[in-house]
Amino acid sequence: MKLIKRLCGILTTTLIVNSLAACNVNVNVGNKNTYIKEIKIGVTLYKQDDVFVSTITKNLEEIAKEKENEGKYKIIINIVDAKGSLINQSNQVDKFVAQNYDVICVNMVDRTAASMIIDKAKSANIPVVFFNREPVEEDMERWNKLYYVGAQAEQSGELQAGIIMNAYEKDNRIVDKNGDGKIQYVMLEGEPGHQDALIRTEYCIKTLTQKGIELEKLADDTANWQNAQANTKMTQWIKNFGNKIEVVFCNNDDMALGAIQALENSGLTEKPLVVGIDGLPKALEAVKNGLMIGTIINDSKKQASAIFNIAYTLATNGDVNSVEGLEKGKYIKTPHTQVTSENVDLYLENKK
Repeated sequence: MKLIKRLCGILTTTLIVNSLAACNVNVNVGNKNTYIKEIKIGVTLYKQDDVFVSTITKNLEEIAKEKENEGKYKIIINIVDAKGSLINQSNQVDKFVAQNYDVICVNMVDRTAASMIIDKAKSANIPVVFFNREPVEEDMERWNKLYYVGAQAEQSGELQAGIIMNAYEKDNRIVDKNGDGKIQYVMLEGEPGHQDALIRTEYCIKTLTQKGIELEKLADDTANWQNAQANTKMTQWIKNFGNKIEVVFCNNDDMALGAIQALENSGLTEKPLVVGIDGLPKALEAVKNGLMIGTIINDSKKQASAIFNIAYTLATNGDVNSVEGLEKGKYIKTPHTQVTSENVDLYLENKK
């Protein structure tokens, strides 16, 4: 009889534990809060070695950990690298769908191919938060559970132009080194077709010309956001144009740093001004050391926070329209900050 009671007790305990596990409830240990649910957020990146994109995901993981420490939800952030392959990214989304993820966050390999991802997610009724690479407007209208987090690309181009314009107005010889009344420049562009690359280039040049500053383009080419490619392009331009280059505009900081390396190895007597976008720590150091005239901070923390806030709200059945900064029910675009030698110390301190 005692044996039967013991077996019944074991069976009852097993059933209770299994029931708790099925409901995603953790047993309370000491004074720690229990998790009442497990949230799964899948993140697929076009390339994990993109410096700015990897910064966003690091911030995303930190934000999720802080939220999890509140003790209400167990939060799983699964970040995978598509390595520039749309096929890889499609397969990764398939896995997230098969494993019943609550939300899928996508940094598209090809922003024009978002419909494939959207159809997969819509069939499974899993919301999608796109980031950094904005799908075309027609795709964003395909479903009411699609969101996008990025930055105000027009503003970044305008602010980048502003750095050169301010230097020109302060002392035009700083920029117009040959004194011919116009600025000879080269432009290192991001990936072809990326909305930020197109917009940053357009608004940078347009802003300067609208202010009456005459420009002469010596060369422009894509370096796909990559340091090494920018170094190679810049090395060739130095051979072609030498001291004629007065300004090097770069769609991002990693390319700007690649250009600087080429300039440092060139032996040029008159080095051009280099300006970037993103506010990477190494770029801020370059501004501090006088190797760059300035950069534009593209706030990765704010973007990571926006991605998480949307995903968390959706996963917990909250009101997504209550998420701060959401526009048109699906867009969050963060502002930029201009950085030069005059204020770089403030931002270097914040990066520590």
